[in-house]
Amino acid sequence: MNLNLIKLQIVELLDKHKKITPVAEALGLKQPTVTYHLKNLEEQLGEKLFEPRMDKMILTESGRAFLHYAVKINSLAAEAQRVVKEFGNAGRGTLKIGASYVPATYLLPRILGEFSERHPRTTISLTVKPSLVIKEMLLNHEIDIGILSTERFEQPGLLSTSLCEDELVLVFSPEHPLASRSVLQPAEIASASFILHDMESSTRQLTNKWFQQGGFTPRASLLLDSLEGIKQSLLGGKHVSFISRMAVEDEVSRGKLMMRSIPNYPFQRHIFCSYHRERFFSPLMGLFMDLLRSREQG
Repeated sequence: MNLNLIKLQIVELLDKHKKITPVAEALGLKQPTVTYHLKNLEEQLGEKLFEPRMDKMILTESGRAFLHYAVKINSLAAEAQRVVKEFGNAGRGTLKIGASYVPATYLLPRILGEFSERHPRTTISLTVKPSLVIKEMLLNHEIDIGILSTERFEQPGLLSTSLCEDELVLVFSPEHPLASRSVLQPAEIASASFILHDMESSTRQLTNKWFQQGGFTPRASLLLDSLEGIKQSLLGGKHVSFISRMAVEDEVSRGKLMMRSIPNYPFQRHIFCSYHRERFFSPLMGLFMDLLRSREQG
């Protein structure tokens, strides 16, 4: 079977654009050539990968299964090309980093700035997504390194190192009724009006675990997917939320917010540095991870 990269790229791009024309433009091919490659691939596989619906090309079930591998192969091919070029262009290259919100906002900016100063001919791309998405991107070879805030995990295919603990704390305004209490009981925290994080976030998952452990149901008046939005909403004095200590240290030091340890909280969350165990450990990856570890240890 002649399963060349052009055919695999056509499948991935056609799923993205749903039409032949933009696929042909992206690959620098003529439309009949794209159509020929697609039909030839379907004949070789003995399965239809796409079916026309209205004016769009939609994946069949067989096509969806094939796409899963096409995306991985395309990513690996692009990765291989990038890594090889790094050896021929010392100090040059592209480093693709994915990070969950807390490390992307409160940990990485100073490290990325220092790395860029040390290696000015290097291009760094940063994708910010929930931890679950970052793990998937690592497994699919879409990024080189993942920096994610989550509980300890064992993920087949990934190698992970803890950089530091990312403690969750209870956060509220100095105007909130709980601010006058020196010791807080789980029941009174659970009865407060909560701002909950988006369901995909590791913070929300740990918040849910804490409520379930105590047999409580949260009084959730707000559901927000923006940490900055949550902090701004807390300033009004009516709500509380579980937030990373790292994310609120500035507001707490300026007296805008208050934080307390969460009682009966047995869970631990860390910031991990992860990469695919089958990914070739390039010089750029090594340089970045050395800097990352040295700054966190310092």
